Amino acid sequence: MTETTNKLKLGLPKGSLQDATIEMLKRAGVRVHASERSYFPTSDDDELDIMLVRSQEMARYVADGVFDAGLTGHDWIMESGVAVQEVCELLYAKTGFRPVRWVLAVPNDSPIKAVKDLQGKRVATELVGFVSKWLKQKGVTAEVEFSWGATEAKAGVLVDAIVELTETGSSLRANKLRVVEELLTSSTRLIANVDSWKNTWKREKLENLAMLLQGAIAAEGMVGLKMNIAQKNLDGLMQLLPALKRPTIAPLSEAGWVAAEVVIEEKLVKRLIPQLKRIGAQGIIEYPLNKVIP
Repeated sequence: MTETTNKLKLGLPKGSLQDATIEMLKRAGVRVHASERSYFPTSDDDELDIMLVRSQEMARYVADGVFDAGLTGHDWIMESGVAVQEVCELLYAKTGFRPVRWVLAVPNDSPIKAVKDLQGKRVATELVGFVSKWLKQKGVTAEVEFSWGATEAKAGVLVDAIVELTETGSSLRANKLRVVEELLTSSTRLIANVDSWKNTWKREKLENLAMLLQGAIAAEGMVGLKMNIAQKNLDGLMQLLPALKRPTIAPLSEAGWVAAEVVIEEKLVKRLIPQLKRIGAQGIIEYPLNKVIP
């Protein structure tokens, strides 16, 4: 067996995004196996050479050519300030499928009500470079220090304010903090080295990977429904699916009957299936989806 000569060096995020990323790749058709102690996962795609690194470092390694491509947040691309090729946006995070936010937060009883109130104050964050530039644009001079963790606990004790990442805001509320302003909305991005993007094989490999990953995300929360229904009841079926694309219809060997197939949101199924049964649908099958490619 000859060894694959074409290889794409791919960086995957180590840490909070790791499990969600590996699961997303699995649904896209790439099975990645990562042990707890190894930074070099294996996969069933011989054309991928994978390494795990922190999201905060990914853009710099991609820009420097250590990796041909990588998955990291838009926030860390902005923080690094390096030039990379953005291949696509991937709307998934640690706990859900929506963008995350970087917010300026203070204790509930803090006198700080607006950004201008930070003049001469101290702010803790992991996003030091971006926050410093943001404050400068706002005409505010403040000390911005790097936070190594437990940032919420520092607000009102070690610093006057924090800029922290939040998905739901629950952690901020639990620490009795309120949001003063949102600085940045971020989502996961597939990025490429500028020179690697010019390579025909690597670009096609990345475009294919992007298509499959976006298809996996599009399939989240969606299911397929198949059923048989009498031709005379098709109008009733269409009325039950007012906001959806028309189902695929195929004739059956039995005269006057057709097979219908549609992709819908899973949360609608519990309401829809009884209604379909009432209008005469038979042999209703619900099935999961791994990918939906437009």
